[in-house]
Amino acid sequence: MIRQISETLSPVLYLPHGGGPLPILGDNRHEKMVAFLKEIVSKLGEPSAILVISAHWEEDQATITSGSHPGMLYDYYGFPAEAYQIKYAAPGHPQLATEVHELIVASGMPARLDERRDFDHGMFVPLKLMYPQARIPCIQLSLLNNLDPGKHIALGKAIASLRKKAVLIIGSGMSFHNLKTFFSRDIDGNKENAEFDDWLIEVCTSPAISPEERERRLIEWEKVPSARFCHPREEHLLPLHVCYGIACADTPIAQVVFNQEVMGKRVTSLLWQ
Repeated sequence: MIRQISETLSPVLYLPHGGGPLPILGDNRHEKMVAFLKEIVSKLGEPSAILVISAHWEEDQATITSGSHPGMLYDYYGFPAEAYQIKYAAPGHPQLATEVHELIVASGMPARLDERRDFDHGMFVPLKLMYPQARIPCIQLSLLNNLDPGKHIALGKAIASLRKKAVLIIGSGMSFHNLKTFFSRDIDGNKENAEFDDWLIEVCTSPAISPEERERRLIEWEKVPSARFCHPREEHLLPLHVCYGIACADTPIAQVVFNQEVMGKRVTSLLWQ
């Protein structure tokens, strides 16, 4: 059951999920991130359900997992056999999926339910570290394959009322996602990494920025000189836009809860609470 309307707003969290299954496989470049994901749970309360917007799912319209018991989608390749035996047997939540669908449609955006979609690693990697018992019902919401930042903020605004029903909302991506720099010794990128990270933190956390200006800057994120270096493709950034859309009416100013190196690059997690 979805918990009834509450005066307390659920938190909204944009987090890094790291490189494929590596955080779960004990990769030492993820140690700080793994520790963060285990510790942040103490700040999030006890949700009745979890909604994850994963960087690893794009559709032509907003799509929500609606199966009762989703399986595992190992949407990565080239890892040891144990990476394809990871299990996260959290139940789905068809009732919540239907409510999310109705909220999005009511806002004027098209949406659909997908009862066959399984949990991808943008969902099961962080949640296996955060809530290893896998008892809390979970659903996923797709990105839009047009990658339009304004539409992703609008998508978040459409479902903002879920915060009043003890639904923990997680945007799972990476604030820096240039794969070549993760795996190449020939490309540094630290200057660009720092420049974009500083910009992102200022935009999301500064009380001096008006709501209108904050939204404009997030929509026009590509104008930051280092933006396209840090995000050659923006699917790992856009879960943040959805999170901001959800949070902006009530708690528009985020707090930084993680700002450490993951695979050699500085990565940020933001919490709206």
